[in-house]
Amino acid sequence: MHIGFLTPEYPHPKLCSSGGLGTSIKNLATHLASLGIKVTVFVVFQNENEIFNVSSVKVISVKLKRYRFLGWYKERKRLQKILQLEITKEKIDIIEAPDWTGITAFMKFSVPIVIRLNGSDAYFCKLDNRKQKFKNFFFEKTALKGAQEIVSASSFTGVLTKEIFGLKKTIKTIHNSIDTDSFLARKSSVNKGQILYFGTVIRKKGVLELAEIFNIVREKNETASLLLVGKDSFDVFTNKSTIQLFYDLLTSEAKTSVKHIQEVPYKDVVAYINSANVIVLPSFAEAFPMTWLETLALEKALVSSNIGWANELMVNSKTGFTVNPKNHKEFALKILKLLADDNLCKKFGKEGRKHVEENFSTKKITLENVEFYKSIINK
Repeated sequence: MHIGFLTPEYPHPKLCSSGGLGTSIKNLATHLASLGIKVTVFVVFQNENEIFNVSSVKVISVKLKRYRFLGWYKERKRLQKILQLEITKEKIDIIEAPDWTGITAFMKFSVPIVIRLNGSDAYFCKLDNRKQKFKNFFFEKTALKGAQEIVSASSFTGVLTKEIFGLKKTIKTIHNSIDTDSFLARKSSVNKGQILYFGTVIRKKGVLELAEIFNIVREKNETASLLLVGKDSFDVFTNKSTIQLFYDLLTSEAKTSVKHIQEVPYKDVVAYINSANVIVLPSFAEAFPMTWLETLALEKALVSSNIGWANELMVNSKTGFTVNPKNHKEFALKILKLLADDNLCKKFGKEGRKHVEENFSTKKITLENVEFYKSIINK
């Protein structure tokens, strides 16, 4: 079996910056390779053309080519040609791609295309209650309709995507996973009272709600502090810096206890998670977030949102607390409860780790993917 992945992001120093999508693809690709399955990852829209191997995975970086007219179409057809040559030469059985902005729209290969739903632009626009650009909707719908199979990172994402695009196809759910052997809690001193948010600083991840929540926390607990680790973004509704909007919502007392670190290497994020007292991830829009899996695997107490996908990943009052981020008071009270109870933090951490090991370990999820790929090839 030989699986090909087509993606705009993949975590590696030689490639452009990558987020949770790239991490989830790397997890799967690396573990497929560890089972003796051939894997090729085509990382497109990059700065350089390069081919290299990492953990038995062949990575082909494809430099973005710019056009004066119809670049969206010409670049896709150029990529199709590059991939098809490799498919024929290396006998690739399947090409898998994400749903984001319909990367495989207008592409046709001699092998099946699988689209994995980790949240399309249409999906996030729906959750954000904002209008989507027609071209993005058109590309995504074209790609989904052209795929032979669709698999989703969560059942919630699959159902909502099906509704948005009026799809008739059956969508299988295979959750994202985490390498529990690599993500291990480290014995390090905890910064008592420190609350950590990590990820892109953006409205859809509940960052602006977090400002209101922290105002309440800081009012009740003067030793509490908040650290945000992640790059800033321009807000889609105001076209302003999200971190600035965040600071504008803070009280003068709360501002003195907030720190923002723009961006750190991926490996360093783990150190921040390990040293935090409580992790907060109040997102409104996810599919099956890697940040949540990482937090649970590292045995940290988590207060998350309770929307859609959350019920497939979290167990309220067991692996952490789940609260609607718009309920600022209740969210703050859960944080305060954890800050005041080290034993509860440890209990949630142990249960969260156990939950991930039993349900979302990469060893388990990779085998589910292998059976899924085999069923497509056998057709």
